[in-house]
Amino acid sequence: MAASAIRRGLLSTVSKYNKKHTLRVLNIEYSSRRELNRLRLPCSACNLFNVQQARYLSSRPEGKVLETVGVFEAPKQHGKYETGQLFLHSVFGYRGIVLFPWHARLYDRDVTPLTGESKPEPPGAHGSKEVKGKTHTYYQVLIDTRDCPHISQRSQTEAVTFLANHDDSRALYAIPGLDYVSHEDILPYNSTDQIPIQHELFERFLMFSPSKVPPFIPRDTLQAWQEKNHPWLELSDVHRETTENIRVTVIPFYMGMREAQNSHVYWWRYCIRLENMGSEVVQLRERHWRIFSLSGTLETVRGRGVVGREPVLSKEQPAFQYSSHVSLQAPSGHMWGSYRFERPNGTFFDVRIPPFSLESKKDDTPNSFLPGPFSSLA
Repeated sequence: MAASAIRRGLLSTVSKYNKKHTLRVLNIEYSSRRELNRLRLPCSACNLFNVQQARYLSSRPEGKVLETVGVFEAPKQHGKYETGQLFLHSVFGYRGIVLFPWHARLYDRDVTPLTGESKPEPPGAHGSKEVKGKTHTYYQVLIDTRDCPHISQRSQTEAVTFLANHDDSRALYAIPGLDYVSHEDILPYNSTDQIPIQHELFERFLMFSPSKVPPFIPRDTLQAWQEKNHPWLELSDVHRETTENIRVTVIPFYMGMREAQNSHVYWWRYCIRLENMGSEVVQLRERHWRIFSLSGTLETVRGRGVVGREPVLSKEQPAFQYSSHVSLQAPSGHMWGSYRFERPNGTFFDVRIPPFSLESKKDDTPNSFLPGPFSSLA
C-alpha cells in the first residue's frame, strides 16, 4: 500500500485504490490508533490491509503539497522490527526510523495479576494489589525533523535528556528528535529514498545498503554510542493504569549521580503519556505527586497542568506525551499521584498515576560520545 503524506506529518482522506490494494493518504489528521484500526481490514487474497472508502473533513492548509513517503508494510504481530525500519507513529503521526530495540517489563494495572513476577506497592500508594510484569518491546528511534514542529503540541521532541559532564549538578542537555516507541505504535513502511528521514544523526548512525531488508544498516558509531550510553538510555520498566477511560503510561529512567554541597544527588527522568480511550473531550487541569525517598522523606507536589500546559484530550487528538525530572538525596525511592481532569460540563475527576520505582545503578559519568554537534556538550 502506497502512502502519501502532507509535509506537516498529517494524514487525511483514506480511499481504496485498484487491485493492488494501494493506500493513498490525503489530508486527514492521523488522530488515533483506534480510528486507523477501524479503517484497516485484513485482505484474505494478499494478506495485506485493505481499506474501506471513507472521507473526513479536510484540514489541509492552502498551498500545501502532498508527497509520497513510501509503501506501507503489514505490521508485525510477532517478532521485532530491525534497525533501519522506517515507520509512521500510529498515535502522533510522525515519520521515524528504528535504531535498536529495548525489552522492558510492562506492569499493567488494568490486567488482573495471576502468578509470576509482580511489583508490590510503595508505602502510602493507592490500592494494595501487586502487578504482574510481562516483557514488552520498545524501540529507540529518530524522528524526522520535518514533522517535529507539527507534533510539538502533543509530544515533546526533546524529551531524552542527559546529565552534563561538568560541575553543575543540575545541568541537562537533550538530543532533539530522539524517542522511545512501543511495538504496537509502529506502522512500518519502506521507501526507495536513500535518505528518507531528515535528522542530523541519520547519516552518522545509519547507511544505505540496497541489498539488505530493511535497506539501512547501523554504522559502528551507532553501536559505540549505544554501548557507551547504555545505562542512561536503557528502558527497563513501564507502568500503566486506566481511570475513567484515561490511560496513564509512565517510563522512568535513571540519569546518574552528581555531588552537590557535600552530598550525593541522584537524578531520574520520567516520560508520561496520557491517552483518552473514550469519546468525551476532557482537559487536564492539575497534577498531584507524592515522592518517597529511601532517606525517609515524603514530598508532596501540586500544581497547574504539566510542563506549563493544560492539554485537551479528544477523540481527534487523544494523546499527550511529556517528560520531566526528579532528584533525590538517596539512591532509590517511589513516585505516585494523580491528575485532575475537567469535563465539558465543568465537573472534575481524578486519574491515578501508577506507582513506580526510582532505582539507581552503579554510577559512572555518562560517556560523551555523541556524534556531530553533541560532542561539544560533554
